[in-house]
Amino acid sequence: MKRYPNLILLALVALLSALPLWLVERPEGGDIFGGADNQAQALIGQIAPDYAPWFQPLLEPASGEIASLLFALQAAMGAGFIGYYLGCARTREKLRREQAEAADRNTAAKDTRAD
Repeated sequence: MKRYPNLILLALVALLSALPLWLVERPEGGDIFGGADNQAQALIGQIAPDYAPWFQPLLEPASGEIASLLFALQAAMGAGFIGYYLGCARTREKLRREQAEAADRNTAAKDTRAD
């Protein structure tokens, strides 16, 4: 048991990742990744059957998978932008700190020479 702790942890992670895929119940329509939009549309259809949307989308994705792909792409781009901004801000602050420390060292060096 002491020889393979990483393999045991890896097997547990794989099991915990795959287990929900087997345990999840599929909905009647067969669309697991339908999302809240489809559920809301069905509920509105039950509540007000003669409801007409205010506008139509300009571009309609060809399938639900493409819509999910576009949503994931949008999320990835947003996360990338936030990560880039945080990295730039951290680097900027680090450079300011280093510049202030260098200025303090130069000031201290000038003070010791003056004495």
